[in-house]
Amino acid sequence: MVWLETKKVFIVLIGAILNAIAMNFFLIPANVYASGFTGVAQLLSSILGDFGSTGILLFILNIPVTILAWKKVGRSFTIYSFLSVFLMSFFLEIIPVIHVSKDILLNAVFGGVIAAVGVGITLKWGASTGGMDIIAMVLSRMKDKPVGTYFFTLNAIIIITAGFLYGWEKALYTLVTLYASTRVIDAIHTRHEKLTALIITKKSEEMKKAIHDHLVRGITTIPAKGAFTNENKEMMMIVITRYELFDLERIIKEVDPNAFTNIVQTAGVYGFFRRD
Repeated sequence: MVWLETKKVFIVLIGAILNAIAMNFFLIPANVYASGFTGVAQLLSSILGDFGSTGILLFILNIPVTILAWKKVGRSFTIYSFLSVFLMSFFLEIIPVIHVSKDILLNAVFGGVIAAVGVGITLKWGASTGGMDIIAMVLSRMKDKPVGTYFFTLNAIIIITAGFLYGWEKALYTLVTLYASTRVIDAIHTRHEKLTALIITKKSEEMKKAIHDHLVRGITTIPAKGAFTNENKEMMMIVITRYELFDLERIIKEVDPNAFTNIVQTAGVYGFFRRD
């Protein structure tokens, strides 16, 4: 377990460095904006000038949501997410802002892609890059409702504000960055808020106990039989958030490495059961 936690810290570190490089080498020099709290920190830094740096503002913005996550979500997710935010803020301060390219389209695409790689690998290892991801996790745990509207609203505010302050061309290139980021994160991890895991295992009782011990989720069991072997098994169906995928994968590997698991996108959930 120690090696796994060490590797997770290393992945969070790499993710933070990639995000800072994307910002300081591509997005900030071109006045193209990232999504979420990072984009808000960029805008505030542009408005405040010398009175506020992007790294410090990003850290300050994340303090209240981190406190909320500590109370509502859990320590492990919160600690690693806060570590990610802290490291990204740190690297934003120490990595110099360099104009790698004067082409605004190249800046928008490469900035979006590099940042998305950082976000994607961080999500894949069960942490987040803070900000709206933490809010999404809290809302998912508390209300089990889609949070896409919140992401859309905040990003729309960023784009419109950027348009008014720096021209609509910058706002349109910000859309290019958001699109590139979403596509890359989809490829590395997933942008889907809800996922359904279908698990077929011979160790159903051990699996149910392990899942209930680590995830606050209900499980539906369905009798299953192998078509070739006629062997009776049990299929478990569980709806999770994208942030819980890493923990679920780790549980399955520890309890039954031979379990067959199918992870599918969930478009909507009604009557969602959550164990308190």
